[in-house]
Amino acid sequence: MTVLVTGGGGFLGGAIIDQLLARGESVRSISRSTYPELEAKGVTCIQGDLADAQAVSNAAEGCELVFHVAAKAGVWGSYEDYFEANVVGTRNVIAACKTHQIPHLVHTSSPSVTFAGEDENGVDESIPYAPNFLCNYPKTKAQAEQEVLAANDGTLHTVALRPHLIWGPGDNHLVPRIVARAKAGKLKLVGDGSNRVDATYVDNAASAHLAAADELRGDGTCAGKAYFISNDEPIAMKDLLNQILAAADLPPVTKSVPPGLAYAVGAAMEGAYRLFGKEEEPMMTRFVARQLATDHWYDIGAAKNDFGYNPAVTMADGMERLKAWLST
Repeated sequence: MTVLVTGGGGFLGGAIIDQLLARGESVRSISRSTYPELEAKGVTCIQGDLADAQAVSNAAEGCELVFHVAAKAGVWGSYEDYFEANVVGTRNVIAACKTHQIPHLVHTSSPSVTFAGEDENGVDESIPYAPNFLCNYPKTKAQAEQEVLAANDGTLHTVALRPHLIWGPGDNHLVPRIVARAKAGKLKLVGDGSNRVDATYVDNAASAHLAAADELRGDGTCAGKAYFISNDEPIAMKDLLNQILAAADLPPVTKSVPPGLAYAVGAAMEGAYRLFGKEEEPMMTRFVARQLATDHWYDIGAAKNDFGYNPAVTMADGMERLKAWLST
């Protein structure tokens, strides 16, 4: 089977590719940059922007399955940039599947599509999309997810996965940010850090994608649906941060700020950055303030029941692997 992975050079995309290659699949990747390390593994790498419909169509031709992983992440930037990457790019992937009669599409979404700044304690997929969003990433990811699910029909079977806080060896986003802020003395808890959150070890997130694809190609129970994905081990925010810091041989975080103050600072910084046209991400935003202060963990029973998702790597085992990677 020939499989296309958008964003194969990224953290999750790369893990999905490794698992596909281990199963003997023929893999293509489309990304904006070049990735010689993927080519060395035998991946056919195509350089292109997902906002370019023709580039996406060319990459998808001849494939039987698409994993749409690429997205513009982060919490700061213009709506137009996020819309082009996350919505237009997704539309082009859907169109390419339709054009080339590709029957199966697995879309990487985000739990943030339901996050309205309030606690989410053990919620399942019946929770509605957030009525308002605190930044453009979840706003555009929610629209993209809805369009993927709406595209599910008799010829194209689609599913959307919402992995939460993906981490592990090779992480180029979450872990490096935490470590860098800790080393700079700028890492603080928002509140007392007792709020519980879910996280997802990268290999588990990747295996969820393959399991969902297998179900699409089989009974199709998951077609047209969205699923929360995690390690199924909710953990206090302070414990998650401190375990990552311990893996990096750094002391635990001890400083904290009240949630209300963090939110107010985030709002003020957003306003100032917009006023002065700054493109770099503020140290604090409203979205980050609420994410750091609230509970957000999920009932993943649907993923377990519908396509047999099993988070095989525990948080403890993952931290050992992370420590070994950070020490190299």
